[in-house]
Amino acid sequence: MGEQRSGEELAVAVARMSRTLLAQPSVQSTLDEIVRHAVDLVEGCEEAGVLELDRGSEVRTLAASSDLVIASDRAQQDAGEGPCFDAARRLHEAYRIADMSESQSRWARYAPRARELGVGSMMGFLLWTEEGTLGALDMYSSRPRAFTDSSENAGWILASHAAVALSSARSTAQLHTAMATRSEIGEALGIIMERYKVTGDQAWDVLKESSQQQNIKLRDVAHTIVTTGEIPGAR
Repeated sequence: MGEQRSGEELAVAVARMSRTLLAQPSVQSTLDEIVRHAVDLVEGCEEAGVLELDRGSEVRTLAASSDLVIASDRAQQDAGEGPCFDAARRLHEAYRIADMSESQSRWARYAPRARELGVGSMMGFLLWTEEGTLGALDMYSSRPRAFTDSSENAGWILASHAAVALSSARSTAQLHTAMATRSEIGEALGIIMERYKVTGDQAWDVLKESSQQQNIKLRDVAHTIVTTGEIPGAR
């Protein structure tokens, strides 16, 4: 659980976290490290997770420190509300429930379920950059009023750095995927050219025709050709 730190200590810790996040080899490892650092750095935080909204209201848990986080995400989806759910949906930077045992008019459907799960207090932070919204970072404590104004400030700072690192990790992963797809398509075209003794343009037409007729993405057709030697739908 995170302990209280001075401003200087927090700045040093977040700087170290940023370097660690940017050094991660995958999007998932970046997400896992964000969660680990939230628990370690934010005062009062016992559990943490990252969620995103798919199609506007369907919650996906991207990383979680425990089953409680997953259960809370599910409860927020079922209720259609909650600090993390609303941070991601309403693009609000931060929400906090100081004491889950008190009446919560804003989250009247979610709060009772959270109490049943053992949540005493929680915070939700929007993960975003200028390129777009990446989801929300949620932090939990079993104790009421575990999160102070200092906790919220530390959480906001951590979430801001985490969003930049997560955006970078996703961009890198997309670039690698695009490069791999381009390479595989090129290899598939070579196979078609060799097999049918056709030009590059003609091979490209064969690839596109297979994709359209079989209703399969072009990259998936190429992958099938490269891995099996078969051209979907070819006679």
